[in-house]
Amino acid sequence: MNWIFTSLNWYVYVLFIGIIFFPLTKKVFSRFSFDFGYPFAKALAIITVSYVSYVLGLLKIVPFTRFDLFLILGVFLLINLFIKTKGKKTVFTKQTSFIIFSEEVLFLTSFIFWAFIRSQEPSLRSLEKFMDFGFINSILRSKFFPPLDIWYTPMPINYYYFGHLTGALLIKLSNIKPSIGYNLILATIFAQGITSTFSLVANIIKTYSNKVKSLFVIFFALIGAFLVNLGGNLHTIYLFTTGYPNDSPVPFWKILSFYNPTRYWYPNATRFIPFTIHEFPSYSWVVADLHGHVFDIPFVLLTIAIMFLVFTKINKKLPTHTIWSEFIPTIFLGFMASIHYMTNAFDGPIYLLLTLILFFFLYRFTAKFFKHALILVVAFIIFVLPFSSSFTPFVNGIGVNCSPEFLTNIGKIGPFLFEKDKCQTSPLWMMFVLWGFFWINFILFAFINRLNKKESKQQSLITDFIYILFFFGTFLVIIPEFFYIKDIYPQHFRANTMFKLGYQAFMMMGLASIITFFKLKLEKNIKTMIMSFIFLFFAFFVAIYPFFSVPSYYGNLDKTPNLDGSLWLKTGYAEDLEIIDYLNSHVKGQPVILEAQGDSYTDYERISANTGLPTVAGWWVHEWLWRGSSDIVGKRIPEVQKLYQSKSIDETTTLIKKYKIEYIVVSQLERQKYPDLNDKKFFKIANLVLKTKNGSGALYQVK
Repeated sequence: MNWIFTSLNWYVYVLFIGIIFFPLTKKVFSRFSFDFGYPFAKALAIITVSYVSYVLGLLKIVPFTRFDLFLILGVFLLINLFIKTKGKKTVFTKQTSFIIFSEEVLFLTSFIFWAFIRSQEPSLRSLEKFMDFGFINSILRSKFFPPLDIWYTPMPINYYYFGHLTGALLIKLSNIKPSIGYNLILATIFAQGITSTFSLVANIIKTYSNKVKSLFVIFFALIGAFLVNLGGNLHTIYLFTTGYPNDSPVPFWKILSFYNPTRYWYPNATRFIPFTIHEFPSYSWVVADLHGHVFDIPFVLLTIAIMFLVFTKINKKLPTHTIWSEFIPTIFLGFMASIHYMTNAFDGPIYLLLTLILFFFLYRFTAKFFKHALILVVAFIIFVLPFSSSFTPFVNGIGVNCSPEFLTNIGKIGPFLFEKDKCQTSPLWMMFVLWGFFWINFILFAFINRLNKKESKQQSLITDFIYILFFFGTFLVIIPEFFYIKDIYPQHFRANTMFKLGYQAFMMMGLASIITFFKLKLEKNIKTMIMSFIFLFFAFFVAIYPFFSVPSYYGNLDKTPNLDGSLWLKTGYAEDLEIIDYLNSHVKGQPVILEAQGDSYTDYERISANTGLPTVAGWWVHEWLWRGSSDIVGKRIPEVQKLYQSKSIDETTTLIKKYKIEYIVVSQLERQKYPDLNDKKFFKIANLVLKTKNGSGALYQVK
């Protein structure tokens, strides 16, 4: 039962920081009468403390240590106590207190549930886990910022790593082993996603009609939490077909059969349209890559909640001297846009644009609109400046899909690129499989609003807000049919664009779909009954996705629970685990290590990823993407080979000095990669500090 005690230990810290920030949260979400936005307190705390520690670390004022993080938390505790004592005293009803308690129970239940799921296969291996875990470990070893790139010494990380910083923050506070903390971070974000969605849906419903019974509200909020976080898309229709080869989708109506789950492969729902990616939260929880789009989920839900408050406050004339005065929300939305950019780059522009659209609906083309727009953009630039000061964007332009010949002859106009042989379009039937559930709900929402014309001004604003989520989500889905962000991938040139835009569209339209279902159930007539049946029919296919994805990845859930993501090394890389454990327990700071260089998505760079220690050259394609040139790692590969295989002591020591290497790893992958490995020379230039138990692995410290 150690995994439960470890999980509860971690949970106490998350609960603690959430409680500290509840007075501020209650102030911000004072109009959320259902729960005062309680679930958002954790996200607000994590974002704020992480950002402050990040800025102070960049300025070399406060180091990133456990002690100093508690000092920062102490300052925010005083601030929140001040807010609590100076603000209006809120009387909690028994119902509100019960709701808040129930939301905390929901958080804990969701957290333990996903921690258990991960305990069935906790390995930090495959896909992007080396990268994500390496970033976290590098940040954990950093005294100040920016953190070092583990695969390209001595440069800082040139990627969107703020989310990884928030994860490192929780590991540092709880003092839990990072290879366990990684899996608990995922469980924490999952629980935040569940409870934040629950709160947002519940408060939208209560704001729409305060007369709705609480049990009714909870029912829809739970459905929303499930569908947004665990739901899939209509691809599960292929459970009722004879199946198709992974890379060659066949229209489902051509291969319909009986229920046939053995022929269903859950990742196909995220790789359905050829050469593209269209993931959603449920898939992310299963495969457990802690990429930026996952870290950003609770932050996105917080932003949408703030947007809802801004959009629906027009009937509430608040005093200008309050903390929630006219421009404070705009500044905060600019801050959140910067957080999105630093966490998952595409999300920054997405939520800047969505905020501007909301402002336009509120103010049209008036001076007020331009004033808010200016404040929003300036706030974004100011808050993102600390990150952008040490970051070089690796976007090469905006490609125009299927450019005509006269434009490809021109090649480029401003940021727009017109490339030959770059033409991919998505068949409409495939688009329907991916997004049909939301578009059907969009139509249902329009129908129900035509039937119900007796809305108050407040209700009308909420209806407009849901329309905007549907319209904007559809807009994000359509963009990759015409444009793509240029990166290094030749055949999958619009994959990242569709992935990042579609991910946000899924969440926006998922939230809007639940409000659609709620409005259908408000009216009781034959038309709404038919529409409710249509909703439930298609929701069935969306809802069953996790019942196939989870068992496919994690098996029958009957293994002994273990959350340590490094245990996979014991099976095939036991000597590497000894080296990793030695480095983690004996080596402070971030001295450079030498290990074999290998391709992306392989087991190479397992030492740097598991220790946060920078190496000379790491995953080639990743660094190529981050730094814009294949030469970045490409020119170092022969030098790494010489470091291991050269018979010349002088040549070896020259390269060691060039890259300031302090530790040299010789193990299974080094011998495999460099068959002429000359490890005898290392005894002349370094001390043997570790010989592994099986005798095949060694760690040398340069003299």
